Amino acid sequence: MSTVVPFPDDVPAKSLQRIKAVYTIGEIRSQFGWNEAHIRRWIKEGIIRAIDSSPAGEPCFDFHALEIFRRAREMRSRGRPLRKIELELRGQRNLFPESEGRLIPLPVRMSPFEEALILHEQGDPRASAMYAQAIKEEECAADAFCNLGILDYEAGNIVGAFDHFTKALGQDPRHFESHFNLAHLYFEEGNIRLARLHYEISAVIEPGNASAHFNIGLVNAIEEKIPAAIAALCKAKEFATEEELTQIDEILLGLQNTADNSTEHRFSSLR
Repeated sequence: MSTVVPFPDDVPAKSLQRIKAVYTIGEIRSQFGWNEAHIRRWIKEGIIRAIDSSPAGEPCFDFHALEIFRRAREMRSRGRPLRKIELELRGQRNLFPESEGRLIPLPVRMSPFEEALILHEQGDPRASAMYAQAIKEEECAADAFCNLGILDYEAGNIVGAFDHFTKALGQDPRHFESHFNLAHLYFEEGNIRLARLHYEISAVIEPGNASAHFNIGLVNAIEEKIPAAIAALCKAKEFATEEELTQIDEILLGLQNTADNSTEHRFSSLR
């Protein structure tokens, strides 16, 4: 007998991941799984550059900071303890502008990729040309291909989106956003096997990303793999925001009830 999985129809997979011009501390925490206290300390100690651009005056980060967080992520994935990660990042501070660690304004003169990010967020169609220029100049090519894939997706060009996300992986095989986005496209196309594969790769690259674990839970639930779905959603809870926790707990309750009912049914069949 097939198990009816109580996964709400209105629960979508967490949507596409775009490289942004500005990230809040909360967004960095959500993507990389770093403790907010650590992030704030890194700003204070000059390990990473912050910009003051939020309406509340909270420190934010421009896309340049992603490189540092990605470097820290790779060290963490190799088993480096936090103390050694911080020591290595401090030792590399001379590679970054002297202003790092202070709140600085957004630059007036922008590179092609920086300009593309701003145009993209404004909905300006010139963003595509600027991303292409960034790729031509070998500036953040993987990120630029990824965001071109986002633009294709938004325009309904799914084939183009697939093409650009795979080109991003050609530039950087561990590009988290492109793996996550490919998973999302495969999910929407009904190819659960490849969706699972790319979501799982995403979770390996960014083990602290709640959305990756949430979507793994979703595909497991769809395939009626209840224990695996519960495990993935419990992992997502470790990194979820307060708002996300409520939704995850509701889904977990339904899945747990399904698992309990299934167990009871098997026992009753044996009597």
